[in-house]
Amino acid sequence: MRQKKGFTLRTVCGEHVIVAEGLEVINFNKLLSLNESAAYLWEQAAALGDFTAEQLADKLCEEYEVTREQALADVDKMIAQWQEIGVVE
Repeated sequence: MRQKKGFTLRTVCGEHVIVAEGLEVINFNKLLSLNESAAYLWEQAAALGDFTAEQLADKLCEEYEVTREQALADVDKMIAQWQEIGVVE
């Protein structure tokens, strides 16, 4: 899995949001607001390029005090939201 081209994490008025940039995403009319840990996951996914839920769960465990089981459950939910809104492929 990887992030689609043209989507960038920005901080707007203190909120982390994924915004669409460029012609590839001209029809994107949604805004995805992220909390601190979700923004961290987005940045880690960008750094990895191709990523798996397991890799992101490992990153979450490294950064936050969370069990591997909870991290994987949280990552699965986040990826499902990213897929629903269409920012990953």
